[in-house]
Amino acid sequence: MVKEGDDKIEAEVERLYRSHFGRLVGSMLSKYRDLPLEVVEDMVQDSFAAALETWSRDGVPERPAAWIYVVVRNRVVNQLRAEKKLWIAEVEDTDDNLQIDWDKDKGKIVDDDQLRLLFACAHPELSPKVQVAVTLKYVVNLKVRAIAAVLGTNEDSIEKLLFRARGKLREKKMFMGEPGCGQLGLRLPVVHKIIYLIFNEGYKPAAGDALLKEELCGEALILAKALVDNRLGNKATQALYALMLFNAARLKARLGPDGALLDLEEQDRSLWSKPLILMACEWLTRAREGIDAGGSGRSGGGAEARGGSVRGSGAGAGSGELSSYHVEATIAWVHCTAVDFASTDWGLVSRLYERLMEWGANPWVELSYAIALYYSGGKGRDSGEKGRAFGILERLLRMPIMYQYYPLNVTMGKLYALEGDRYRSEVYYRRALELTVLPGEVDFIRRQLGRLRTG
Repeated sequence: MVKEGDDKIEAEVERLYRSHFGRLVGSMLSKYRDLPLEVVEDMVQDSFAAALETWSRDGVPERPAAWIYVVVRNRVVNQLRAEKKLWIAEVEDTDDNLQIDWDKDKGKIVDDDQLRLLFACAHPELSPKVQVAVTLKYVVNLKVRAIAAVLGTNEDSIEKLLFRARGKLREKKMFMGEPGCGQLGLRLPVVHKIIYLIFNEGYKPAAGDALLKEELCGEALILAKALVDNRLGNKATQALYALMLFNAARLKARLGPDGALLDLEEQDRSLWSKPLILMACEWLTRAREGIDAGGSGRSGGGAEARGGSVRGSGAGAGSGELSSYHVEATIAWVHCTAVDFASTDWGLVSRLYERLMEWGANPWVELSYAIALYYSGGKGRDSGEKGRAFGILERLLRMPIMYQYYPLNVTMGKLYALEGDRYRSEVYYRRALELTVLPGEVDFIRRQLGRLRTG
């Protein structure tokens, strides 16, 4: 045992919770299938509380993760004994197995248990919001308060959502065992969406705990890389990983020295991470190897199980389909490799958005397409691409959901300002101001309004 200060012990328990909570729940459920999910979850929670109390008194054990695992396992076995379910086989873990499975610092960042849980969370009978919430709970290991902050709601709503989800998880036994070969391939596109949603929640500026948000981006990157490393992913997985790396490279430049939110044109590109951009370029190249550029498909699929392992054979990883992630990553590549905003190849960007819309146009893609069209156009609002851009934007404004969409109103405010129409610009900026309460976004709009008055 190593005696530490209370703050260090609390930090160590928190670290282990973040890395092991979902793994412990999944491991106990797969090994002892007669206990409900909520019972196992309570036992895991209690074991972390016991760790905090015991280690504060006796010091941190040499192998803290293994210590918690043994406590959880003993609680589960004792519960089964109390219920007289002695017919359940008690698989005793040897000292060596505990070392391999539960000492994270000496093992892999993401293991088979986490990937198994990730695919379980992608069960088709769960709604997209629930899929994200249970992934944040059992794979990313966030507590309810943090999940509520990520999803922009309150703790009570998340508690109710997780309560209903536990019922579905228990009813369908989703966390017991692993999906079969066919299910892995079918669920891979959903897994991609969950990972990308988690990344985007972390990437959103101006809201929530900055440290938590960066951690979310990191967790999403780790999960995508784990899919590739474990041969569960395919070309779409590689493209998604590249896309998130390109975006992560720009994280540090999105806020000014005073914490003000900056748009792409204002960002100091010297702050963009060149190593991350180079890594993203490498992964995008890999993702495009063997791709039929004329192929269809939006998120790709296909991974096959091998034997009893959660890993795949890699058959799906050679898929020759172009996915939406390939196109989005290429758009991000254009931005990240441009010397400055003015030299961005906006014509190429607009053509790439056209390709995305061929697979299924939606208002949000159309908004990005209109912005690219505007910047690829000539002088004057009514000239060529600019005229088409304003036509698209005005059509989007006639949709109730988009009329209330903050980014669309900010875009209209900016483009009218660039066209010298201060009156219309101010109308849209003020409407955008009514649509957000996030401090960073409010400050950003007020800064734009100040420029209109002094410009």
